[in-house]
Amino acid sequence: MDEQVKPVELENAKGQHLDEETLFVVSQTFKALSDPTRIRILNLLCSDEHSVNDIAEILDLSQSTVSHQLRFLKNLRLVKFRREGTTLYYSKDDDHIMNLLKQAIEHATHN
Repeated sequence: MDEQVKPVELENAKGQHLDEETLFVVSQTFKALSDPTRIRILNLLCSDEHSVNDIAEILDLSQSTVSHQLRFLKNLRLVKFRREGTTLYYSKDDDHIMNLLKQAIEHATHN
């Protein structure tokens, strides 16, 4: 007689089931990390803050593209900004995600 396999329910670090909001935020975070342009931006911001113009120039992207992606990342609280005059400087806002990104990069480049 075959035993039925029961689905594993996700639990948080405290052993409690994840609520819908937490599941949504986690899925959005992985969505953010699934886009090559956002990965490039986050990787750049891992080490230092940069203006939109700097990011666009360093990564060879349009300012419009960079601004759009930064808005997405800011809404997820993955990046933050500070204003200096009319220039916005972006930096990482969450070391947890940056560590996850670094581990994924190490995994991808590991021989």
